[in-house]
Amino acid sequence: MRGAPDAFSLTAAISAATALRCHSIGAQLHARLLRLGLRAPLPVGNALVAMYAGCAREEDAARAFREMRERNALSWCSLLHAYVASGHMKLAHELFDEMPSASSVAWNTLLTGYSRSGNAKQCLLVFNEMQVSGLSCDDATLCILINACTELPNPSTGFAVHKIAVQSGWNAVPEVSNSLISFYSKFSLLDHAVKIFESMESRTIVSWNSLIDAYTKLGHIEEAAALFQSSPETNLISWTVMIGGYARNGFAEEALALFVKMLTEKDIQPDVFTFGAVLHACATAASLSSGRMIHGCAFQRGFASYLYVANSLMDMYAKCGDVEGASNVFNAVLQKDLVSWNTLLFGFAINGWANESLALYETMLSRDVCPDEVTFAGLFTACSHRGLLEQGRAFFESMVSVHRLKPTLEHLACVLDMYARSGNIKNATELLDQYSEMIQTRSSDMRESLLSAYSSGNLDFRIGRKVGSSMVSMEPARDAGYVMLSNLLCATGQWMEAERVRRTMSEHGVKKSPGCSWIQVMGAIKVFVSGGQELNSIECDIIQLLHDEMRSTMHCS
Repeated sequence: MRGAPDAFSLTAAISAATALRCHSIGAQLHARLLRLGLRAPLPVGNALVAMYAGCAREEDAARAFREMRERNALSWCSLLHAYVASGHMKLAHELFDEMPSASSVAWNTLLTGYSRSGNAKQCLLVFNEMQVSGLSCDDATLCILINACTELPNPSTGFAVHKIAVQSGWNAVPEVSNSLISFYSKFSLLDHAVKIFESMESRTIVSWNSLIDAYTKLGHIEEAAALFQSSPETNLISWTVMIGGYARNGFAEEALALFVKMLTEKDIQPDVFTFGAVLHACATAASLSSGRMIHGCAFQRGFASYLYVANSLMDMYAKCGDVEGASNVFNAVLQKDLVSWNTLLFGFAINGWANESLALYETMLSRDVCPDEVTFAGLFTACSHRGLLEQGRAFFESMVSVHRLKPTLEHLACVLDMYARSGNIKNATELLDQYSEMIQTRSSDMRESLLSAYSSGNLDFRIGRKVGSSMVSMEPARDAGYVMLSNLLCATGQWMEAERVRRTMSEHGVKKSPGCSWIQVMGAIKVFVSGGQELNSIECDIIQLLHDEMRSTMHCS
């Protein structure tokens, strides 16, 4: 006959439940302990608190902590971790203040909580208290502080933490250097990140991935690719970062090619983030055939039902013009989040399905889904494309007064475009004046929508010229202001003035960005650039054939 389990065996079983994050089994073991009267030993109590903390059951962890007759530093730190993991920082700090003595683990746990919750200032204040207490920081402390500094508006505090790392010698630890690389890349200080990488005596795969990520985020895609190729080893993160980097920087073909190559690797398989990255590449290239291929691959590997992948699929189909495909993916998602609703709403809007966008918004509200800034940007886009001026005004008022959302620059640009498209220039200029302080740094982008409306020639030329001249003076190195002002002058017959604007543009060394379009034929993308490369004879014959067909069709009409 088997004997009854003792405290040691039950403690081991509780630890296993903790590793599996299985609260139900842990609770059953807790009940078994109570029936056997074995809850008194200190290791048993610590195991229970740690189990509930690992399962994010902070209330149960607190109850198990209170039941303990004897406690040690591990008991306190386990409950502190439970509060931090659940985001209850007020309770965590109160518990920390009650601790008989705070170890470096306790300090680091509290610092982690404030850092992850986005409260970088409080994290730094706690670190100051830690220094005052006489406790020295370790490598974990510095990693937490550096990560917190990435959330600050400027890098000055991060410089100070870097100095502490050097003075204490902890900068020699790879994890600290990896955090510094990520910190400097966040503030676009690529030279600093490269220097740290090159000075590292011992690099980990995280070191390589951090610098690859830094290069891609700052647009240095060739350097990122070279680093990726020279990396002594790669993992799933390496491939995903590189694919995402290609996609973000407009290298869709390279992203797709790298994804296909990744599928041939034996030990590396794509995850939800990899599929999200490669689907973004398909969306930016408007490559529907490639997107459908990736969809099939995700379905085959069981990732198509994951919410992150489903949202990426919706975005891809919408941006490739397949609105029905986006709708089908949306309808198949059982647990939709706000991103799901916004993605389809925006998909309807950019494809001219304004009525469907508005209907989807009403469905959102009926399902108690609270809209956010992205939702209203989609609604303004839909109203702008369909000329629904009054509806757009109503949405703007609702956003501010009902949902208490502050208009962003993107919202103002959408509303401005809506006014301009409908010819309501007076309200457009009033909007510019009303939010003049807010849009001062980017008013050239905002005024572009307004100026484009004046090309029709029947609007107020005086105001149009004022707006165009303002764009040129604000950004003399940008071509948009010159080109749009010149077009306005041509539309109103001011040929000499238009020529003068073009001459000024040339004198400043500004060149007009060439028009660009592309098509996909048999899996290959062909790019056509105005004034670009010469075409071969077959391409010229095709274009001539299309030209003749168009002329014939127009003649018949």
